[in-house]
Amino acid sequence: MSDSFKALLISRDEEKRQSVDIVSMTEDELMDGDVTVAVEATTVNYKDGLAITGKSPVVRRWPMIPGIDFAGTVTKSSNENWKKGDKVVLNGWGVGETHYGAYAERARVSGDWLVPLPDGMSAHDAMAVGTAGYTAMLCVMALENHGITPDSGPVVVTGAAGGVGTVAVSILSKLGYHVIASTGRRSEDAFLKDLGAAEIIDRGELSEPGRPMGKERWAGGVDAVGSHTLANVLAQTSYGGAVAACGLAQGMDLPASVAPFILRGVCLLGIDSVMAPKEIRLEAWRRIARDLDAGKLASLSKTIAFEEIAGAASDIVEGKIRGRVVVDI
Repeated sequence: MSDSFKALLISRDEEKRQSVDIVSMTEDELMDGDVTVAVEATTVNYKDGLAITGKSPVVRRWPMIPGIDFAGTVTKSSNENWKKGDKVVLNGWGVGETHYGAYAERARVSGDWLVPLPDGMSAHDAMAVGTAGYTAMLCVMALENHGITPDSGPVVVTGAAGGVGTVAVSILSKLGYHVIASTGRRSEDAFLKDLGAAEIIDRGELSEPGRPMGKERWAGGVDAVGSHTLANVLAQTSYGGAVAACGLAQGMDLPASVAPFILRGVCLLGIDSVMAPKEIRLEAWRRIARDLDAGKLASLSKTIAFEEIAGAASDIVEGKIRGRVVVDI
């Protein structure tokens, strides 16, 4: 095997104009780490789209190999927890932002950032879940920890046709929840019903400025949108309910009032996938292997070639991607 491998590299010139190129690299050019992994599959997340298009300052080191998650096989390790041949998954930890990421045939990272690939799951399967699906499971776990059960009432999922949303709908419905899916892509209604959505509402019901308090419609929610959408979800959450917030597709702002919190005891649960402790990551991947229907997982994802990453990055930022995109390295 040649010592060189292909990588997607984003660079910036003195005038901060960004370029994206597929280049040849060697392992000597990789960043520090105690485990080297042959990357077998990765994915295109919303954050990856922002990094490659430059529409948000995701990248904080230049040049950068983007890609915030991967699955593959350990080729070299000086970390006591990993040996050559181990199958591993990585999500977050600044990979693709401050540390060379997944869009390359090799990655060198800290072994502390890795978790084992669940038994019975392929690298492709893991990236059909990806950071978006792993984040969706963190949201579900947070709602459960708050005490939200299927008997508590309906749960709403915003951005339901996106990466987080599709996995959240699938998991929640399998667990027995009555899922209300909010989407702006009504052409995806049948797809969302197949995933398990009991009701579908137009995102226009939530995306415009609303009242501080509204009619109680759901016991909980998974929000990947932010801004007015999250504010309206909170305003319509039932007494004692909770909303897990993990995204900002509409915006980083939260134009809400304290009314739902102090009049209905609603809780806003912040979900961070990047720096989540290892024990939480292990539990999330264990739950994914158990609670995400394999048949639905296949319908959630499509596979693209390495050379198609940049195009998919533009599409995901523009809201043209349904579900998950797996990159076959």
